[in-house]
Amino acid sequence: MSPAPTDPRNRRRLVALITAGIALLLLVGVGVYGLLTGPRSSTSTDPDPESGPATTAPPTVAPSTPQPPRVPAVPRSANPETFAQGVASTLFAWDTASGLWPLDYTSAILAVGDPSGDEQAGLASDVAAYLPTRDAWIELRQYATRQHLTIDTAYIPDAWADAVAQAQPEQLAAGTTAVTIEGTRHRAGVWNGQPVTSEHPVAFTVFVVCAPTYPTCHLLRLSQLDNPLR
Repeated sequence: MSPAPTDPRNRRRLVALITAGIALLLLVGVGVYGLLTGPRSSTSTDPDPESGPATTAPPTVAPSTPQPPRVPAVPRSANPETFAQGVASTLFAWDTASGLWPLDYTSAILAVGDPSGDEQAGLASDVAAYLPTRDAWIELRQYATRQHLTIDTAYIPDAWADAVAQAQPEQLAAGTTAVTIEGTRHRAGVWNGQPVTSEHPVAFTVFVVCAPTYPTCHLLRLSQLDNPLR
């Protein structure tokens, strides 16, 4: 007995279902493969046409803070005459337009005073006599007055030997000596818009103590201006 003939419409429906099933299986297979392999990365080595060459920003430089004015330190020395000349130059070198005050210059001299402190008060009084008072400083500042010293001679006076001979035992520390300075004080400023200068000879004695008491010299006292030991 031969099989019953298949209805053409049923056959077409069956073919369509089989075709749809195969397509669905292919889509599912592709999806599973994609999940297993992950997204494909680009292997192109072409540079980005919109990206330019790399640039480095210049380093930021912090603004420098101006240093406040300061009186130069007295040069240290183990030689009495050399040290005394350094004291003299620092003592006479001042500038009213610098923004500093007489006390600033006094402090620079006291910084090299005798570390024992025995003569500190007397030395401070000596230095003050060489500098303008605060009121005079304010007045001189209007004329931008400044001063410095040129030294002609520095020597140990003959009178110092007499002073040592008359001193009581242990009254003078070992290494104490006197150095007399002779030179010229120079002043300059502005008067009625015109520069003016003046010169005046000066002489004074610097009393110092050096080795063996201290490795380097220290300042003890100053004589009155223009009343030195000779």
